[in-house]
Order: sequence, then C-alpha cells, then structure tokens
Amino acid sequence: MIKIVSKRSKQENILKKYPNAIIADVTSQAKDGLVKLSPFYPHGGIPVPFSDGMTATCVEAVWQGLKVFEGADVDVEMFKNDTMKNIKRTVRKFGKPLGHRKGVNGTVLLNYLDARKQIYIPTYRWMLENKVMPIIERLREASKSKTIILLDYNTCCDVEDLSKPLSHAFLVKAYAEGLYPYDDICIEPNCVRKNNTPIQLDLFD
Repeated sequence: MIKIVSKRSKQENILKKYPNAIIADVTSQAKDGLVKLSPFYPHGGIPVPFSDGMTATCVEAVWQGLKVFEGADVDVEMFKNDTMKNIKRTVRKFGKPLGHRKGVNGTVLLNYLDARKQIYIPTYRWMLENKVMPIIERLREASKSKTIILLDYNTCCDVEDLSKPLSHAFLVKAYAEGLYPYDDICIEPNCVRKNNTPIQLDLFD
C-alpha cells in the first residue's frame, strides 16, 4: 500500500496513523537516492514535448520553460538549469500566466488542465520509465507487504483539480500501482492493456 502524506507532517503523527510504515521523502530535499523522483532532479536528457528533439535537465524545467506569461514567452534557457534552484517562473515577475506553449515553436497555448495532461504528466512518466525504473520496481515490490508513505509538499491526487499543484508523489504511486493517469501500465506478468494490446515488459528489463 502506498500513501501520500505532506512533508510538513510530523513523523510521530504519521507513524501513529500508519504504524510500521516506511517513510520515503521524494521531494527535492530528500537526503538519499529518492531525490531522483523529484521533478527538480537534473537527470538531463528529458525530452521537451512537441519540440523536435529538444531536451531539458529536469521535468520541472520543461514545465516552467514552456509557460507563457503576459510579459514573457517560453524560456529555453530554463531547460539548461541543473541546479535544482531558481526554476520557478512567477506571476510576480512575469505577469498574468496565459498558458503553456505546445512546444517551443508551437502556436497553440494549452490551458492549465491540458498542459498538465499533455506536458507534465507525460514528461514525468518519461522520467520514471527512462531514469528511475529500478526505484519504481523496488517500491512496487515493497508496497505489496508494507505501507509506504511518500512525502511531498503537494498532496493533491486529483488530476482534474486545478486549485492546487498536482503531487508528483501521487504520480509515483499511480505508476507503481497502475492507476490513472498511468492506468495503461502493466504491473503484472502477461497482462494486457485495456485495448487488449499485449504489453512489452522491457520497462522492467
């Protein structure tokens, strides 16, 4: 079982609610290898959606770099940021957000929900599948017999809820358990997709 809990929660309160749970910090402040699950972690080589081979250092750089404001268009320099700092582009500095550009040279501006579905969620999935699958495999296996608590600053687990940022820890849980928006993931041997297309198990090789 995997649960999402606020990183701001006290450990003793978490363990009171979930005795014997394993607590795993998956934020950019993590002190171990789980920091690699943070969207701020600079894996490098993260494809920028709809952008003809362009890559970025991390998922958050993609998300922030494609933002368009009243006072600023996309920022390709953001794609090079590998410091895990100063990645946020804010309303205070750039004015009202207009949306996310569908690709660096795209003409379409995506609204928040469409950008979440077409940019953030697929980009985070690419990172999971190409950069941290050994971690996901261990998490998936451990969660079969233990309660795993994933700590995140954001705890929103509803893709459609635009009132708060989506929890990347929830996306980790969704991928590990085959839940929406990653409900096409095969988590058991010899399973098939919902459209009955056999899954290739190379993700786990």
